[in-house]
Amino acid sequence: MKKIEAIIKPFKLDEVKEALGSIGVQGLTVTEVKGFGRQKGHTELYRGAEYQVDFLPKLKLEVVVANDILDRAVETIQESANTGKIGDGKIFVSSLEDVIRIRTSERGEAAI
Repeated sequence: MKKIEAIIKPFKLDEVKEALGSIGVQGLTVTEVKGFGRQKGHTELYRGAEYQVDFLPKLKLEVVVANDILDRAVETIQESANTGKIGDGKIFVSSLEDVIRIRTSERGEAAI
């Protein structure tokens, strides 16, 4: 089992969610986050004064998938979240030792 964490632009959420659903991913956790990478934020104008916005709003998606659909899930996120512009985000993949469904005590892939 693998855990995929993806940082994406907020307006891409629906597209990514639908694309993941179409390949059989059933669960998804979304967190509103702020951060910056190479784009280093941007300058905004408010009431005539310029100010620097260092941390940009992003969404962090967390998905747990079986090993056999990992590549498809990563490709799906990459394709559906891509705008071709700086700040599209990142995808992180890590291994999971175990998953436990609290309600039924199922473990492993059965709990996904």
